[in-house]
Amino acid sequence: MRNHKIIIVAMLFFSAVYVNAQPFVEKDKVFNIGIGIGSTLYSGTGYKMTLPPISASFEYGLMELGPGVLGIGGYFGISGYKWEYDNYGWKYSNFTFGVRGNYHYSFVDKLDTYGGMMLGYNFVTSKAIGEWPPEWDVSANSSSFAWSIYVGARYYFTEKFAAMAELGYGVAILNLGIALKL
Repeated sequence: MRNHKIIIVAMLFFSAVYVNAQPFVEKDKVFNIGIGIGSTLYSGTGYKMTLPPISASFEYGLMELGPGVLGIGGYFGISGYKWEYDNYGWKYSNFTFGVRGNYHYSFVDKLDTYGGMMLGYNFVTSKAIGEWPPEWDVSANSSSFAWSIYVGARYYFTEKFAAMAELGYGVAILNLGIALKL
């Protein structure tokens, strides 16, 4: 009797995986907008977030790859931080541009699950704040390679509108937002 239950559960699982409609398919175009919670950009004593990571991304369903779909697209994010000690410090603004690649594989209807990574560039501006000696020019600009790796999901309430969540390492640890299929 126990073997029959295992076989029935296995059949239900595989039929759910292979029968459901894929929410993200080849040639789909999806626009995401989100707000980040937590960040790996600045940490330590004295740092405070002044603008949480806000992001926008676009994805195109490039091709079917095995049982899933490969998507590629662009990313833009902005965030702000401040570091203060006594009566001086710095304000930082980050602008991140990148290219993302995602592999989509749906387990249940209306839920688009994926994993991916982003490679890009982070432009940073800093501005001195507080009581610095007037002859010191302590403001600077910088830039560096940026990357992130994440897992995500979009739950479609309608054919075109979804709630989106991504969890990983990068500009934001947790990114929550909405997705619109164009």
